[in-house]
Amino acid sequence: MRSALSFGAAIAALAQLAQTRPVTQPTVEVSVVKRISGLFDKRSESGPKIGGANFPDPSIIGYNNGWYAFATRTRGTNVHIQVAYSSDFSNWSIVKNSDGSQKDALPNLPSWVVPGAGSNTWAPDVSKLDDGTFVMYYSASTTADTTKHCVGAAKATQITGPYTPVSSQPLVCDLSVGGAIDASGFNDNGKRYLLWKVDGNSIGHGGACGNTVAPIVSTPIKVQALANDGITLQGSATTILDNLGASEEGIIEAPSLTHVNGLWILYFSGNCFTGSNYNVNYATSSSIIGPYTRAARPLFKSGDFGLSGPGGADIDRYGVNMLFHANYGSGRAMYQAQVSVNGKVVTA
Repeated sequence: MRSALSFGAAIAALAQLAQTRPVTQPTVEVSVVKRISGLFDKRSESGPKIGGANFPDPSIIGYNNGWYAFATRTRGTNVHIQVAYSSDFSNWSIVKNSDGSQKDALPNLPSWVVPGAGSNTWAPDVSKLDDGTFVMYYSASTTADTTKHCVGAAKATQITGPYTPVSSQPLVCDLSVGGAIDASGFNDNGKRYLLWKVDGNSIGHGGACGNTVAPIVSTPIKVQALANDGITLQGSATTILDNLGASEEGIIEAPSLTHVNGLWILYFSGNCFTGSNYNVNYATSSSIIGPYTRAARPLFKSGDFGLSGPGGADIDRYGVNMLFHANYGSGRAMYQAQVSVNGKVVTA
């Protein structure tokens, strides 16, 4: 069951956050009251954004008093990674080139990626490095096995790119367990980490997204320390969460991590992204390496606020501003929310 704040307490909490967070806070567009199991919950979800354009797996980064979102490739075009911008965390627009065409943040792919339409560049995530440059983590189909994805890294001097691959080899790629997707970076007061999903359902035995037929294959979320350059992995990777088997359609993915008041909060999506069971879920821990305890209820699931198949969420580094996608028309549009944490319970 979701914890619920009173309307006044919610407003007070938002005011306190606005005074303490060193970034621009979003304007909550929707202010309605929803009854959930006898409690009241203030709604902060809004969307679809960008006119409902297809903008899946959005990631968020605040920079220069504005917000940038990066998303999975544009279907039917040569754009590998999309970019959108908002000055107020409310009104979003696609970033374009000087000639009016859509900007591609990752125009050139490394040699390990399948060329052309088969590149399948997915789920980008951008972090600002200590030297003022930017690193992008992304997933793409690999020439070593075109049925699988690996995680790569690219860097740029400008937040919108162009990002240049840092190596002719992927950053994370264990094909024996299915490859890797959905990488995201997190900077915890100077300590950097990389998270990703082991794409075990790519070697599953069939069914929804390849992994609802027994035996169910593991799809763990991993975390590993990073050097300050954002691309050098340190130590060994640790599994912090895995799917629940058939009850979760054999899949968890899209990890996004934040650290709020000593509590580690891991946002993730469960179930197959093509179905109505896809969701935005979360788990909490007192340690970055776990153990993580799942929430009693997903943060967003189909039916909440009229959403269908919400997932692929990313949270800003301060644990407040969230982007995610949900089914809309023939694609997956971007939605936004502002979350608050009360104890170990997250509400939106």
